[in-house]
Amino acid sequence: MNYNWDKVLEQEQAKEILTSFYERRRVPHAFIFNGPEGVGKYFTALQYSQILYSDFSDNIKINAVRNIKNLQEPFVKLIFPLPRAKGETSEDSSIEKLSKEQIELIQNEINKKVINPYYKISIEDANTIKINSIRDIKKFIGYEYQNAPLRFIFIVDADLMNEQTQNALLKSLEEPPKGIIFFLITSNIDKLLPTIQSRCWIVNFNPLSEHAVTKVLIDYFNVNENIARKVAHFSDGSVYKALILLERNLDLLLEKIISVLRYSIGKRFSTAYNELLESLSEYSNEELKVIISLIKIWLNDVIKHRYNNNNFYFVDYKETIEKFNSKFYDADVENLYHKLDVIENYCDKNLNLNVLSLNLIFELASLSIRN
Repeated sequence: MNYNWDKVLEQEQAKEILTSFYERRRVPHAFIFNGPEGVGKYFTALQYSQILYSDFSDNIKINAVRNIKNLQEPFVKLIFPLPRAKGETSEDSSIEKLSKEQIELIQNEINKKVINPYYKISIEDANTIKINSIRDIKKFIGYEYQNAPLRFIFIVDADLMNEQTQNALLKSLEEPPKGIIFFLITSNIDKLLPTIQSRCWIVNFNPLSEHAVTKVLIDYFNVNENIARKVAHFSDGSVYKALILLERNLDLLLEKIISVLRYSIGKRFSTAYNELLESLSEYSNEELKVIISLIKIWLNDVIKHRYNNNNFYFVDYKETIEKFNSKFYDADVENLYHKLDVIENYCDKNLNLNVLSLNLIFELASLSIRN
């Protein structure tokens, strides 16, 4: 039986695990969907919620599926980072003290998510999941609805709960009422407390293929096929990263990265630093991670060239790869790659962007140090 999985691209292992739970009637009360940003974790949770209504009568099922698709309570409670209002206390509801304009913006973002499950909700100054939102969950699960035998709580960017908020969630995870199922969706499971993880069934998600990313860009974001293919090529299997590259103009970004590499290797640190800052449109650690990932792709191309594999990602900059290897063939590219992994991980820890940027430039400069 297909179970309405058609729209969920790839992720066969995750779908197999979830289908098995359903067929054995042993669905856990809480899941953690863990994996890279933009690979379909939320969409899978949304589709699975509809699948779980498959055995109900048509009247209940049709009504439930419609409400789940529209993220309507009492069937769905959607939790995501929200801004904190002036004078807000932990006793207020999550939006009670927000301005009318903020509430309208939040509703508009939710509406966009309803239309496009790959859309990432973005609200200014919304950097954490508030404890107020967890208290809203407690109220949500405290009521019973005869026409909603199964109800679902989606916590998007669950890793943005601080320790206090996660501890507040624990009680609901420990003693969930019948018919309540949690989906904690995260790209950084290590930020979730062990006590949270131990109370959830962890389902891991993988990067998408270039074909799948291309299809999502075309079908859900109306991107031209040729542009979608090029962006997907550099996306690391993430729709989210592909959209960043799309917004940034990939060709210009690749050109900037080549400049950063040239100036760093040439030890023109000030110029390299300025070029790097110009490549960061939002001056954020998240954007720096994208830059680092593209530099790592260039390093992979360097390694490929050393093994006579000319299937480059930076195909328009083949000459720079050839020149680098002719001059610095003994450079320890693999070691640098691992050091960039470390800097990339530091970006998630909200360390100072200027420090991270300078570290990146100095590490790149090490490529020109002769043994």
